[in-house]
Amino acid sequence: MKLQWTRTACAVLTVAALGGALSGCIALVGGGAAVAGMSAVDRRTTGTQVEDQGIELRAGNRIAEVMGDKARVSVTSYNRVVLLTGQAGNATDQAAIEKLVREQSTVRNVYNEIEVAPFTATLGQRSKDTMITGQVKASLVNAKDISSSAIKVVTENNVVYLMGIVTPRESKRAAEIARGVNDVAKVVRLFEVISEDELSNMSPQPAPVVEDRSSMN
Repeated sequence: MKLQWTRTACAVLTVAALGGALSGCIALVGGGAAVAGMSAVDRRTTGTQVEDQGIELRAGNRIAEVMGDKARVSVTSYNRVVLLTGQAGNATDQAAIEKLVREQSTVRNVYNEIEVAPFTATLGQRSKDTMITGQVKASLVNAKDISSSAIKVVTENNVVYLMGIVTPRESKRAAEIARGVNDVAKVVRLFEVISEDELSNMSPQPAPVVEDRSSMN
């Protein structure tokens, strides 16, 4: 299956002014550790979903081990492609964090969206980002014309990042939906884009109906 990567930033609203300060820490964004929690309708294989969780855990632990309180970074992996968000004190640390993640053997690519900036995210801002993520997810579900299970949503400082395996139509539609959520400052698409035919081939087919005659007289 031929895959095409896109990274499109869509400016929407003016970023809200931030205040306060937050001491540095490492935050790990993951999807849970139990295989039982894997989504049957996810366009990744179950094995890849497990790999993504492993990447998030290992990379997050490695960053915490090396950087300590010098950075506040979130690690998100989708189809073995990693998104890094948060803040680092300088460009050297920013690059060092990316290098640590690229050293993970199963990582295919890294999008380094870490800002070189003071750790200014307040508890209120973190709560707002969580709320935005929830609202975007809910809006994707409510849209009905898009498969919300194929899209991962990450929000950092009012910027929404969208990851997943989608068609061009789905990519455009998802961005439109995210832009419509209150307080969203920008939408960044980090999608793996496939054709409608490729999507059709990926979609699970219904099991054939087999008549069981063993209990018939």
